Amino acid sequence: MKNRKLQPAPPGSESPYADAGAFLVALREQFDALSRQLKRIGQYVEMQGERVAFDGIQATADSCGVPASAVVRFAKHFGFSGYTQMQLLFRADAARQLAVQHDYQDRIRGLIASGEATGQADVGGARLAHAVIEGSIASLQALQRGLPTDQFEAAVELMLEAPAIWLAASRRAFPVGSYLAYALQHTSKPVHWLHGLGAMQKGELRALAPGDVMLAVSFEPYAPETLEVVDLALARGARVLALTDSQLSPLAARATVTLLAQDSATFGFRSLTSTLCLAQSLFLALAYRMELAYEPAK
Repeated sequence: MKNRKLQPAPPGSESPYADAGAFLVALREQFDALSRQLKRIGQYVEMQGERVAFDGIQATADSCGVPASAVVRFAKHFGFSGYTQMQLLFRADAARQLAVQHDYQDRIRGLIASGEATGQADVGGARLAHAVIEGSIASLQALQRGLPTDQFEAAVELMLEAPAIWLAASRRAFPVGSYLAYALQHTSKPVHWLHGLGAMQKGELRALAPGDVMLAVSFEPYAPETLEVVDLALARGARVLALTDSQLSPLAARATVTLLAQDSATFGFRSLTSTLCLAQSLFLALAYRMELAYEPAK
């Protein structure tokens, strides 16, 4: 689609977009044409719109690792009068979704504060476990709110039509690939897991045929070995089903269908709760569809 740079809106005028969703559509359309610095801001805005809604410009700039002037330049590139006008667009959409997340963040901060107040560096394993569990619940609630029915059904249809399914999931995403390899072998669908043992992925891909589906899982900073395998599969005529954390991820850019899951982080450690839930849902939906089509021999 042709890149179109919108003219900045004058201060006090209405937003150039009906809502945050419309802005994100424009962002995705123009993403490839952005500079590296603006791409970094775009990825952050797409994934962390609820934070943009309430963070000041300097906090947003610090999170993106860019100067505040770059954030203003990003906003004006998309037709806003400045950061504040872009921020207001996200605020209305984010208010409801932030309730759960802020409650979770407040509890974590309270947990830290209570430990500091009592002079205890160790707040207790059970309390940490509860923090992890609450973070996982928050990410599952976000997945439930944001799961697009049409995209999920398209993902199931893609797997159902595929002669064979190939799995690519490295580093933090490795357990998701392992689960899918285990679950999908309970169906009659041929499944090939490119787990990387012996660095033989490229050789194994020689068996991939046009029309096969590569189910790839990767999160920021996006495993290069997964992207390499996906590119090789595309070159051989495969279609790609991506499980990732952003529509602006390099994996999503290569995919026929993309499903998003953004897992919570507790003290810097990200869970896989919502991603594994999404993977299990895909398997169950595929198995259900295959069973519906099953006709026993007479």
